[in-house]
Amino acid sequence: MNKPVMLAAVAAAGLMIASDSGHAQDKKTLAIVVKGLDNPFFEQVNKGCQKWLAENPDSEYACLYTGPASSADEQGAIQIIEDLLISGVAAIAISPSNAPAAARLLERIKPDIPVMTIDADLSEGDRGLRRTYLGTDNYDMGVRMANHLTELSPDGGTVCLQLGNVAADNINARAAGFRDTIAGAKNVERLAGEGGWTEIDGCPVFTNDQADLANQQMADVFTANPDLSAFILVGGWAQFAPQAYAQVTDGVKDKLESGELTIIAGDTLPPQMDALANGRSHAQIGQRPFEMGYRAPTVMIEMIEGTEHPDVIFTGLDECRQDTIDSCIAQ
Repeated sequence: MNKPVMLAAVAAAGLMIASDSGHAQDKKTLAIVVKGLDNPFFEQVNKGCQKWLAENPDSEYACLYTGPASSADEQGAIQIIEDLLISGVAAIAISPSNAPAAARLLERIKPDIPVMTIDADLSEGDRGLRRTYLGTDNYDMGVRMANHLTELSPDGGTVCLQLGNVAADNINARAAGFRDTIAGAKNVERLAGEGGWTEIDGCPVFTNDQADLANQQMADVFTANPDLSAFILVGGWAQFAPQAYAQVTDGVKDKLESGELTIIAGDTLPPQMDALANGRSHAQIGQRPFEMGYRAPTVMIEMIEGTEHPDVIFTGLDECRQDTIDSCIAQ
């Protein structure tokens, strides 16, 4: 199973790859499979992978970054993981958009190589199928979103959560952290007045990781609920299409400026920080995708060599508000 993956063969299988083809032909492959190549968040993971590759030209391993063209293609992601496992990679890091489906695949194939998760984990009962998880403490990310909301809007009100894929463990963990913190109790499935906050009918909404759908959902929610107090982008999807996001928030700009409507979003990519600076959000809770991509190859090599790892390796969070834009992101 640990023979090198030939890029030509992988490309022929229909995979989209961003890697250093000049080095990967005769090296063992450390594969990183993300939810979709159309998501700018994952491009930061790729940049981390590429930095590791550039810094380790003499390594016997190469970092390969891949995924389906669209983040909405859950089956495509599963097929890529299966093809790589069958072709023979030295280790693999996966970001499952559908955690149960990824678990079923791993149970069926039973790979004899190190498997880790990155960015998104398997469901709690399936985590014995991977060695470690590298990425965000997603529950804590939701906690921090809730803390910022209660600071910015202490009187409570109505709220809509925007989530991603229904079966994405990382997104569901953020929603759980948010609701539990607002309510002051565990396992709250929906806010109904707890902590002064109530989720409106029709929410949460699910973007399937699509920026265009995310913006349309925001526009529809704002139109149907003119008295909405808060909109929480548990992920940054709508902001990944900055022009569309600007158009949507133009319609509520006076409410954003007055504090009548609060927007809190996940991630701190450059267009998102521009949105924050321009008053189109009030807080951004940022992950560290570059660090995930940069550290993943080293973790995979250590697993190959038998190094023990903790069950989770958290990469930290950045909390940004309009008055901390210049200093909030860790360098």
